[in-house]
Amino acid sequence: MRGKFLKTRFCLGIVIMGLLSILSWYLSDNNKNHTATGRQEVPQQAAERYFGCREIIDKVNRSYAQTLEKKEDKSKIFSKNQTAPGRQEVPQQAAELCSGCREIIDKVNRLYAQTWEKKEGKSKKFRSELRSKCQGFEKAIITQANTVVGSKIVYDGERKSSVQVTPEMFNTFPKERPFPNKTYKTCAVVGNGGILSDSGCGKMIDSAQFVIRCNMPPLNNGYQDHVGVKTDLVTANPSILVAKYGALMEKRCPFIESLRSYGNSLLLLPTFSYRRNTPVSLRAFYSIEDFGSPTRAISFNPQYLQKLDVFWRSKGLRAVRLSSGLMVASLALELCSNVHLFGFWPFSNHPHGLRTLKNHYYDDIPPKKKFHAMPVEFELLLKLHTEGVLRLHLDDCVPGEVNLMGSTGGDGRP
Repeated sequence: MRGKFLKTRFCLGIVIMGLLSILSWYLSDNNKNHTATGRQEVPQQAAERYFGCREIIDKVNRSYAQTLEKKEDKSKIFSKNQTAPGRQEVPQQAAELCSGCREIIDKVNRLYAQTWEKKEGKSKKFRSELRSKCQGFEKAIITQANTVVGSKIVYDGERKSSVQVTPEMFNTFPKERPFPNKTYKTCAVVGNGGILSDSGCGKMIDSAQFVIRCNMPPLNNGYQDHVGVKTDLVTANPSILVAKYGALMEKRCPFIESLRSYGNSLLLLPTFSYRRNTPVSLRAFYSIEDFGSPTRAISFNPQYLQKLDVFWRSKGLRAVRLSSGLMVASLALELCSNVHLFGFWPFSNHPHGLRTLKNHYYDDIPPKKKFHAMPVEFELLLKLHTEGVLRLHLDDCVPGEVNLMGSTGGDGRP
């Protein structure tokens, strides 16, 4: 009897040891399956000290996984569904949000998320108002037809100063307005905002019938993929001519070489905005003439710029001076049936993804905040976008996207 009892206990012990071995193997294998790559395994005897923590750990892991999913979904909301080729996405948490930008970006995203549609009625009404008050089509540019020898030109930036038109100065004016007596179907006005960096919008910009650029921006060295190369009109602030080309007082070849990337475009100068602008602007004209450049220099009419300032003040803009971008965007609204704006984003964070942006797509020189009211200008342009008067482009462009003349380049979005 005693032998039978001992035999039963011995068998039971073997069964218990077997079960313990299986349990030990299961826990060890389960722990390995949930260990991150490169993580150091925790010895079994150390893990035994935390007996009873399995439920807590499982709960934490479930909660953490849900948090990651929410962050991923939130990131998708602020990021583009399609990324331009070659772009490296910057994590949202890596970007430092500019002061006050959260409210602006949220507002922009709400308005910009709506499908844009041109409103013919509002577009015609705004263009008609702009044309009747500013007459840019006829008077935006100084010509021999609207400014004769002996007349006085009053500087729009210095209203108490004027200059008398001499025969030599008169000969620098085009005989008649440089724009044809017709309305362009599409115009692309290209600002220089950092939002154009890696945008892939070059082909879309070049598809416009008439392309306007600001302040002689660089178009080569890879920039052409994102900003295009086609140029029909480009502005040049005299400050650029002074800083980059020594006010054209000595060697002028670098200036002429820079103009080559713009082909036979019009070079628009604020020759009569301030007295200091006149000599260097005239030197630009003579340099183009002397070197036989196909570029044609023209000058803003200060009377037009004065009327344009009054017009935008009536819309709520208060600034020492309008930016070059707003000036040429206004001109485009008179010259073109459909106006598309690129690179008009004056903030240091991208509206989609919040990544940090440079001030310009080619450098990070800060703007003159006391001179221009860029955020207010943008708000006015955004209002025109939501009203269907013009179209702001704040997204990156993707291959095959609808071009500005209305056709597609392949598998683009309708």
